[in-house]
Amino acid sequence: MSFKCGIVGLPNVGKSTLFNALTNSSKAQAANFPFCTIDPNVGVVPVPDERLENLSRVSKSKKIINTTISFVDIAGLVKGASKGEGLGNKFLSHVREVDAIVHLARCFDSEKILNVNKNVDPVRDIEIIETELLLADLESLEKQYEKTEKLARSGGKDDKKKFDVISRLSNHCNEGHRARTFPADEDEVTIINSLHLLTRKPILYISNVDEKEITHKQPGHTVQKLADFANKEGNSSIRLCSKLEQEISVLSDIERDMFLKEYNLSKPGLYKLIHAAFKLLDLETFFTGGPKEVRSWTIKEGTIAPDAAGEIHTDFQRGFIKAEVYKYDDLVRLGSEKAVKDAGLAKLQGKDYVVQDGDCIYFHFNV
Repeated sequence: MSFKCGIVGLPNVGKSTLFNALTNSSKAQAANFPFCTIDPNVGVVPVPDERLENLSRVSKSKKIINTTISFVDIAGLVKGASKGEGLGNKFLSHVREVDAIVHLARCFDSEKILNVNKNVDPVRDIEIIETELLLADLESLEKQYEKTEKLARSGGKDDKKKFDVISRLSNHCNEGHRARTFPADEDEVTIINSLHLLTRKPILYISNVDEKEITHKQPGHTVQKLADFANKEGNSSIRLCSKLEQEISVLSDIERDMFLKEYNLSKPGLYKLIHAAFKLLDLETFFTGGPKEVRSWTIKEGTIAPDAAGEIHTDFQRGFIKAEVYKYDDLVRLGSEKAVKDAGLAKLQGKDYVVQDGDCIYFHFNV
């Protein structure tokens, strides 16, 4: 299962630098002028998980394979993007293709790096882009309104229901609210998701700070301002220094640990970002393992066992019989699968079992 997070922001806020740090590459060009990135760069990033090391010791595995998540470096959007300014139509189409938005805002001042808005104000910068996304949604909703209005007049119950939802959602967005804040029941959510609205996508805000700010335990004024903005709509925000993260990404493990200690950081900020993106998309991890390899797999919360098996191979799903489930904590505490079985803690689960984060599973199947 592949999930994409699109990194958006105004030009020169550090998107390409962050992308290069995430992917440990120089794939995305980073330069001191707007529209340095035009075509989006896509990077597949391993999801760090300390549990894999522990499970590897239990299973005496030769190899560790992390599950992954994709990040897309989308070119800087500008005011007027919804009307095509700054290659806006092309960039908005790139946003439409991702599952979630990672919105990077500049929270540092620098004479060396051009600021398209002259001074530092992350909330203003965010609202410029959010407005463009909302205007693009309003244009889409207007077209959908006209189309469904005609169908509702002569159509059945479903057409009338869809028109009602689109009508109320249009009013909501016309009042300046994002589509993600529109209250909806399960049936209405299905209708709304079919519209592929930009402001419906889950969003994570990032304060991109300088090397001095990242060492402070308490956030500075601009970082707190962004956090308060995010909290107002029930969204999350994190703080990191993309320049520092890019420097860390090319170091060896020993050098990285020394570097982090120098800045009083326990882990790279990228770990925090990757896990925040995972949470944003309601993702969970289950494990498979043996002497050959131990591996993590990505599923959505609420996934049942046969569907989780299908992430490994469609034959596993098609011929599913049962899932032999070991809890991560039990395996690490007791030290072996046999010990977990002897303690009566290994469970055989059927087709309706909802896989939990951290489950270690052997799938029994027959095709």
